Amino acid sequence: MTTDTLSPPPLRDADALIADMGARARAAAKRMATAPTAKKAAALKAAAQQLRAQAAEILAANAQDMAAGEAGGLTSAMLDRLRLDEDRLSAIAGAVDAVAALPDPIGAEIDRVERPNGLVLSRVRVPLGVIGIIYESRPNVTADAAALGLMSGNAVILRGGSEAVHSNRAIHAALAAGLSEAQLPADAVQLVPTQDRAAVGALLRAQGLVDIIIPRGGKGLVARVQDEARVPVLAHLDGICHTYIDGAADPATAVALAVNAKMRRTGVCGATETILIDRAYPGPAAIVDALTAAGCEVRGDRDIAALAAHVTPADASDWDSEYLDAIVSIAMVDGLEGALAHIDAHSSRHTDAIVTEDAAAADRFLAEVDSAIVMHNASTQFADGGEFGLGAEIGIATGRLHARGPVALEGLTTYKWQVRGTGQVRP
Repeated sequence: MTTDTLSPPPLRDADALIADMGARARAAAKRMATAPTAKKAAALKAAAQQLRAQAAEILAANAQDMAAGEAGGLTSAMLDRLRLDEDRLSAIAGAVDAVAALPDPIGAEIDRVERPNGLVLSRVRVPLGVIGIIYESRPNVTADAAALGLMSGNAVILRGGSEAVHSNRAIHAALAAGLSEAQLPADAVQLVPTQDRAAVGALLRAQGLVDIIIPRGGKGLVARVQDEARVPVLAHLDGICHTYIDGAADPATAVALAVNAKMRRTGVCGATETILIDRAYPGPAAIVDALTAAGCEVRGDRDIAALAAHVTPADASDWDSEYLDAIVSIAMVDGLEGALAHIDAHSSRHTDAIVTEDAAAADRFLAEVDSAIVMHNASTQFADGGEFGLGAEIGIATGRLHARGPVALEGLTTYKWQVRGTGQVRP
């Protein structure tokens, strides 16, 4: 977690605070589980309108956070994640509207079967219940998480990072106003009112009140959550994403994708951090030059460093680094086999891409790379729930259990069996 810029007094009873919030969230979750689709959508549309109506207050709050972040020495990548402007706030409101328009997953029948004895069994989607979301720096997560949680019939308890405390509170106020307007329980979206780290520990121990914890942040945050949690965790780990330039890649496509995947926004988890270039590819220098011209520092292995004097020699740690900055590591590899071996050794299983005109190579890459998202001839920056048509996302899940890739409405549900009989007894 980040250092608290507000330096609040120690929390006297974090467990009591979280117990109270959890009890209220549990009551709200019971109502949300059976709330009509139209009512949930109306609440989100009202919340989106409140975000627009309260834009001046939200941007003023964000300006406070930005000033504190600059004074506190936040990196340029962290400041980029934190920064809101009119366009970004409009996009946040638009994402909430988009979630309101999505099909409601609750009550949807996954499958149905009739047994030989006449019993009819079906699986239907139900909410997870109460979701605790612990995140850093990005104020848009406050709106995205709330919107997805509400539309999927859950209640959410949000604990944002200290660097975005004013922004999060302003956004939460707009969301609460939308809920009230639609006559849904305001306790369905709660923001932990303190930045004291003890509250995080209490949230992680809230068995029976919180059904799942979703951490969204750096390695330190995720490691703490996984170490201390007494409730299930849906982990969103770092984004060590790769773009592999195959020998059969179109040069113009390769340059455009390499630059966009790294430099469109360097602080997002879908930004490419390592580029692998096949030794058979004819124009590696053009890729290095294009990245340098775009303002990116290139760290290369021996072959890449030999291409240009401005390339910094890479060390072993570079292949396992999520820079979240205008820095990229580049290595030459021996074809697809070399790329697959490197990715297997260093990928965080987030998003990895191949650039090639060889359909067989693309198919093999998509089949063999064991990541939540694998791409062919596309920028890794498309690793985003909105771009996947999911409206928004809680984050990119990199594990194997429950949900994988962009976690949106369906990822915030589970299912139950419904059994319909006509008086059958078991012999």
